[in-house]
Order: sequence, then C-alpha cells, then structure tokens
Amino acid sequence: MPNHLINETSPYLLQHAHNPVDWYPWGEEALQKAKLEDKPILVSIGYAACHWCHVMEHESFEDEETAKLMNAFFVNIKIDREERPDLDHIYMDALQAMSGSGGWPLNVFLTPDKKPFYGGTYFPPKPYYNRPSWKDVLVSIHQYYTEKKEEVIQQANKLTDYIKNANTLNANKTNALPLNEEMTRLITENILQSADKKWGGFSRAPKFPQTFAILNLLRASYFQKNEAALQQALLSLDKMISGGIYDHAGGGFSRYSTDEYWLAPHFEKMLYDNALLVETLSEAYQLTRKEHYKKTIEETIAFVERELMHENGGFFCALDADSEGVEGKFYTWTKTEIDEILKEDSRLFCKAYNISAEGNWEHTNILWLPKPLEQIADEEQTDKETIETVLARCKEKLFNKRTERVRPSTDDKIISGLNALMISALCKAYAALGTEHYRTLATTTMQLLEKYLFTQTDGKWKHTFKNGEAKINAFLDDLAYLVKAYIDLHECTADTHYLLKAKELTAFVIHHFTDEENILFYFTEAGNTDVILRKKEIHDGATPSGNAVMAGNLQHLSIAFDMPEWNERALQMLQSIGHAAIQHPVSFGVWCLVAQKYVYGINEIAVTGKEAGEAAKNILHRYIPHKILFASNIENEQFPLLAGKEIAEETRIYLCKNYACSAPVTTVEELMNAMA
Repeated sequence: MPNHLINETSPYLLQHAHNPVDWYPWGEEALQKAKLEDKPILVSIGYAACHWCHVMEHESFEDEETAKLMNAFFVNIKIDREERPDLDHIYMDALQAMSGSGGWPLNVFLTPDKKPFYGGTYFPPKPYYNRPSWKDVLVSIHQYYTEKKEEVIQQANKLTDYIKNANTLNANKTNALPLNEEMTRLITENILQSADKKWGGFSRAPKFPQTFAILNLLRASYFQKNEAALQQALLSLDKMISGGIYDHAGGGFSRYSTDEYWLAPHFEKMLYDNALLVETLSEAYQLTRKEHYKKTIEETIAFVERELMHENGGFFCALDADSEGVEGKFYTWTKTEIDEILKEDSRLFCKAYNISAEGNWEHTNILWLPKPLEQIADEEQTDKETIETVLARCKEKLFNKRTERVRPSTDDKIISGLNALMISALCKAYAALGTEHYRTLATTTMQLLEKYLFTQTDGKWKHTFKNGEAKINAFLDDLAYLVKAYIDLHECTADTHYLLKAKELTAFVIHHFTDEENILFYFTEAGNTDVILRKKEIHDGATPSGNAVMAGNLQHLSIAFDMPEWNERALQMLQSIGHAAIQHPVSFGVWCLVAQKYVYGINEIAVTGKEAGEAAKNILHRYIPHKILFASNIENEQFPLLAGKEIAEETRIYLCKNYACSAPVTTVEELMNAMA
C-alpha cells in the first residue's frame, strides 16, 4: 500500500511512495501530526540522481523491521532537495554545525516545531567503521527524546539560534573589499595556491568542476596578462575533458570525480553542471580558439538535447548514477565487450582509453584518455588526425551499442532556475560558435518557461514544473538566474524586450527578497512561513550564489538603464562580503567576477546602422569578457546607450566607458584596437 508520497510529482519522492515507511511530504499535515502526537520529526533529504540515497533506501527504507521503528517513533518526512532547496540549506547548515561535514542523503531529527537536534548522512543497516546502524540511531533518538525531552528542546533551541546568528551577515564597513587591481591579483594568487598543478582542478579529491574559479583565471589571463592563470584554467578543462568525468561515448559531464585524476566520477549527470561547463568552455574557446573546446561544447549540448530535453521543450534536472541497481553500469565496459564491438580497431582504442581485462575501475572500464593523442600517434607512428578518425568511429559504435542497455532513470522535473542557467549557456555557446540553433533553442526555452512556470494569476514565477503543474514559489536563485538569462538573451538577439523583462524581474526581487539592511537578498520570498528562518546564501555551491548573480545583474542593468541606485546596491552587496572573497575565492567565485568588472571596467558598445545585427554578431564572437552590447537598425531613445544616435546606412560602432563615449568607428577591427 502506498504512503503519503503517492500524489507527489517529484520523481525522487515517488521513488519512495511504496516504501513501508509512512513517508509524508513536507507540509501542514505532517507538521501538525508531529505536534498532536508529540513525536520528533525525521526529515530525510535527497535527490533522484543520488547514489547513496538509493543505497540507504534499499537497505533501510524498504526493510519492514526498520520501517516499523520509524513509523512507531517518528513522523517521517521525505524532501526532494531540488524541490525545496530552502529546507535543504537550513538543515544542511544544522548538520554541518553539529558534525563539521555534510552530504546526501541528509537525515535530520527535529522537534515538533521544526528545530533540529541531531543528524547525519548515510547510515548503514549494521554498524560499520565507527558508524552506528540506522536502527541503533532510531532507538537512541527515541529514547533521548522520550526520557530527556527538556534537554532535547534546549539543544534544538541552541542549535537553531546558532544557525540564525551564522546567517546574519552585516555590511562589513570596517573590512570593506578594496576594489583595485591589487585585490584582483590577490584573488588570482589565492586561486592558484589551491590549484592542482598536475591534474588540474582545485584541492584534492573529490574534485568538482569549480567553473567560477576557472572563469576567474581566464579573465586574469586577459586583464592581468597572467600566463600561469591561463595555463591552470586550460589544464583544468583539458583534464576534465580527457577524464572519466566526461562521457566520451555520449557527451556531457558527470557530477564530480572521486579521485584526483578525474578518472572515476559519481555518474549522475546534472543539468546545472553541464550548463556551467558549456558557458566556461565557450569563454575558453573565444579566448584560445582551441578546436577541442568547440567539439566538447557541441557534444555536451547534443547530450543535453538528446537526454535531458522534454519533447515540447525545457530541460530536465538530471540523469541517475545507477541503472539496474548498479552505479555506472550504463557507462562502463569490459574489454571483452570492447573487443566484440570494435573488432580490428579494439587494440588502438584500448590503448588510448586505458582499457584492460582487469579493468580500471571496479573490474570494469571507464573511458578516459590518460595520455595525449599526440603521444599515442607518435607511438603508433602515425599522425594525430588518423588516431582521431579511428577513435571517433569507435565511439560511435559504442554509443550505438549502449542504446541497447537499460538507461539510468531521468529526474524529469523542469526547474526554472536550472533552465535559466542552460539558456545562458546556450547564449554563450552561440556567441562563441555562431551556431544559430543554439540561439533559437535559448529563445524557445525561455518562451516555454514563461508559458508554464510564470503564473499570470499572481504574477509570480514558480520553481518547478511536472505533469502539467507548476508549484512552489521561485527562490532567489531561480529569479537571479532568470534575470541573467534575460540579459544574455538580449546580448545574443539584440531584442531589447528581454532587457525590459530583466529590469521588471529585478524590481520584483528587490521588493520581495531584500533583507532588513536593504543590501543582500533572502533565499525565500517574504511571507514564507513553513521554514524556521529565511537564509541568506552568499557562497557558491554547485550552482552560483543567487546574491552574487544579483549583484552582477544590478551592475549590468544600472548601466543599461542609467540607474545609479542599482549600481550602488551592487557595490554595497560586494562590500558586505568583505575580505572573504579574497581569502576564499573558490567559494566566492561569482563575487570575484563581479569585483573584476568594477576594477577593469565594462565596455559599453552600441552598434547602429542597417547591418547592425551582423556587426553585433561579429563582436559577440570576439573575446570581450566585460561588455554591454546594444545593436539597432532603428532609432531608439528608450535606452541611454542608443539615445541620440542616428541610424545611417553605414555601420557605426560606439565605445563608451565611465560615462564617456569615443568617436564612432565603422569596423569591428577598429573597435578591438580601441579596446586593446
């Protein structure tokens, strides 16, 4: 018999709808039940693509004896962290305060008034390596709550006060961020100090893409002429592309690498990782024109379209790590399989991709390229192009064979903010590669989001859409990413209605999300009553900080619409972060990118004339990391950068900076020389 999750739309919650555990979704029914029965609440948070969430479900939540304990002692609530990131943030903070670490599945015990007092991540069914069994935890927490309830409540109150105080970030007036070139050089140095100079990336295993750190290094190479920054950024991208974190047969990146070599990923493939990597690779391609970045962009977008796109448009959240109950089974190969499929090409392929009978991971093989193809070509006494041709032929055969396998399940929620990240990525890919299809896909995706995730009745964006139902008011991250997507759509289409929508949505965010000091923004909208606090998220995680993105949005729009008050707000937001951005630039990467724009300035470019669109496309293709671009073939007094500029037959390109414009030029080459 199904439990209370049976009517939910989240694939993750539906995975648990037939557990013997009497799961409830987060909501008034479960919260009232806890109060009426005076039971602690067990909140278990995960997501559909999470490997260890599946493991714990199979070992514990599907077990009848374990379920009896859970149902007798607790009100059990399951949460999809992608549906309710606000709750995930709060209770992850609590776990990290208690234990110093975090992760998923996140299992946290609350008093009936939603305050946390104990938590952990994965618990095994039997004691293992100093970890208590899940049953032992259940019994201990039940005894603790029934026998020492006052102590539990006191502990929960203290912990809640702690995370509330930690959430209070006052404007740092005494330790304000010095917006000068020395600051940007310090940021670059600190990023490089944490970098792995041999295998790329930052810090030790597990390794995440850290795209914001890479973007900072790319821009440091441009503005500071820092060759070490460029080499580290490109090394990181190259090692990911050649590593097992990249799907060599089908394109797209997995969540992270479990080792320092980028060999063995956790195999879930998330929309946000692929969007952020496409955006970063597009910038790397604009800067270097290296062909393998273009190829990886094309393969990754092809993967997203093929496997994460709804038939009517819009992008799903993720692909699971597991298929047939085994992590990575869809993506790995035995040497026998490779030999049978590739025949005479197998020897070269196995040499290049490190395939062996023993396997390179858990008795099977992950495809990766530990050696450069130039080295393989030398050893084979042939040229690199010949090697690439053979390997491409082999990968196509493996991809076709792989379609016969049982696919990993898809988390087919459409989340507004994650789709906005993909729209921005498509705009950047269009700018870098000039592929018209990417621009079209970006515009049609935004049309779909506006149709299905914006509700006309209350004038609000929703967070998630599934089975014809849009629900949960959008969070700060959703709206910040949507504003940025509108800005990026304006840049790649020259259609100013996108900029007007960005301005309108920014005004909504300011009105509904501003904190008491009128500086930073809360993660949740005013009036949200089912959380114990409104968090202010300032760090980048797997996705960029909504506050940092909003600071960049305000900075951009203040110039586009000549609104100095929005520029002042962005500056105040930066100053409130203080020296944390310098000391921990990998965690504050997007803030550092915004700070760089203040230090090095923004190029304001207006293109007019009958062929303005073609010239603007040419400008987009160039590497100009800090720019605001307007293009028009009709007179337009609505936007300061276009106002007063007559439309002539010939193309005119105006370059402005810091409220001053130079005389117009007529070619993109002249513009590039003026900015040099």
